[in-house]
Amino acid sequence: MRKIVRRHLGKVVAGAAVAVAGTAAMVAVTLPGSAGADDADGTKGTGTSAQQGGAAAQGAAQPGTVEQAPAEGDKGKGRDPLTDDEMRRVEQLALNRQLLSSGENVEGKRGPQRIGVNLAEPEVEELDDPGAPRRADVTFYDYKDDTLVTRTVNLDTGKVEQTGTQHGVQPPIARDEMAEAARLLIADPLGAGLKADYKDATGKELTSPDQLLLNSMVYRAAPGAQPAVLADCGEHRCVRLFPKVRNGPWIDSRDLVIDLSTRKVGKLG
Repeated sequence: MRKIVRRHLGKVVAGAAVAVAGTAAMVAVTLPGSAGADDADGTKGTGTSAQQGGAAAQGAAQPGTVEQAPAEGDKGKGRDPLTDDEMRRVEQLALNRQLLSSGENVEGKRGPQRIGVNLAEPEVEELDDPGAPRRADVTFYDYKDDTLVTRTVNLDTGKVEQTGTQHGVQPPIARDEMAEAARLLIADPLGAGLKADYKDATGKELTSPDQLLLNSMVYRAAPGAQPAVLADCGEHRCVRLFPKVRNGPWIDSRDLVIDLSTRKVGKLG
């Protein structure tokens, strides 16, 4: 694990040493929570069936449809952590047609990027009420206009009680976002060193994010501290990656930043 290999990006370092060195070197960067690395992939939506599509092609009038409410499934009580069934249900409830049709995820596809689902804090007047309703905050990032959208869903009634939108707020990077950042870096000329270091460590070509274990930090621009391509980081969704060879060393890529909003890679001086 401590074996030093030929270096291209800067260094290939063993174990967690890169994380320690990275912390000292970073300015204005938000640490990701560990839960962000385990977020579920993507978002869910509805489509038009082949039968309906055929009827439409023949000019037939389409009847109105009412979506079936998601099944409640396994439920927690009080301040118990959200169950898997509850998380799936509130995500479906929070992702309405307007948000699904107008939003854009990290890959540029329809629907906003799912960031996380968390148990919401009770209202002040409900703090001592054992029968207070359970609520969940569902967070999405809309890459179409760099907006963080948070919707609060009442788990008892199934209704969305509140919607908030924010600009310039950057929560920890979700797993799908890390994978897309790595994919962009691998495809970019600035990723040549990463690929060379990977080949030194494994003897194989690096072609996919699946070959790496990834950790990340949000990157925010500081005046004059980065190239122009990264000047909007903070308003844009930007990430520094900490890639690790599976069953191997970490690769130091701290000087590279991926702007997921513009899908461009920049190098810090």
